[in-house]
Amino acid sequence: MTNETGDAVRFTAVVKRYGAIRALDEVTFAVARGETVALLGPNGAGKSTAIGLMLGLRRPDAGEVLAFGQRPAAARGAGRIGAMLQSGGLLPGVTVAELVGMVRDLYPRPLPLAALLEQANLRNIARQKVNTLSGGQLQRVRFALAIAGDPELLFLDEPTVAMDVEARQAFWASMRGFAARGRTVLFATHYLEEADAVADRVLLLRRGKLVAAGGVAAIKSAVALRTVRFTLPGTELLSLRALPGVRDADAHGDTVQLRTADTDATVRALYAGGYPLRDLEVTGADLEDAFLSLTQTPDHAVA
Repeated sequence: MTNETGDAVRFTAVVKRYGAIRALDEVTFAVARGETVALLGPNGAGKSTAIGLMLGLRRPDAGEVLAFGQRPAAARGAGRIGAMLQSGGLLPGVTVAELVGMVRDLYPRPLPLAALLEQANLRNIARQKVNTLSGGQLQRVRFALAIAGDPELLFLDEPTVAMDVEARQAFWASMRGFAARGRTVLFATHYLEEADAVADRVLLLRRGKLVAAGGVAAIKSAVALRTVRFTLPGTELLSLRALPGVRDADAHGDTVQLRTADTDATVRALYAGGYPLRDLEVTGADLEDAFLSLTQTPDHAVA
């Protein structure tokens, strides 16, 4: 039965085993229509398995996976789901425009070829043979193929691998243009700064379990550690590590960075100790801090 008013993706108590290994263990979450969601986790966390289930390429051993209220394979067959995966080669002897044109012809309501080339930033290389492209250019072609059928839901698996900084920025600008049309995007990445900048929400897997799910700000605020940064010439890190609340200290030139569980106590101790510091700055945890904390501590969820 189709629930057209429901979520784009819903996992309910999903279990997936490979022999004795539980790749996913009672995982439950939902992705609302129109959201951009980052799927994060260390290697072996279950991300690839989750994506395979969402695409209908695998079936759960227990629980239920739905896309737009349908079985994912049915939604994919109807052209409602697009995917940009790491695996899979591209035809080598054709031009970019020819390849994108061939793929779009497979869908009942594809995007116009010119729009695809524009949105994926491929116009300048449309006449190049696919086998002459760089790694970053190939990723942009894969993005065009993934959105060729104008899907309502798009999966991106490590989409900016092999791209330089400028190419990454251009790619995410293209993706934002796609999402701005009310489409749902779910992407897996090891570049946490991308998830921080792009995602509305984060789903964090560890050892097959969902350990955190929530807005990026909420995920970061769940981490107790804060960063105290300042300039201090001739730094002696051993004494700084002994200050109240400090968990770690490092220095790059004259710039010192302390990770502390008690910012007030640490700052008071710095001034009481007479350290001639300058340019004091206190910041909260970033997404990398949260990732490390939540994947190395007991399971819990963030709303």
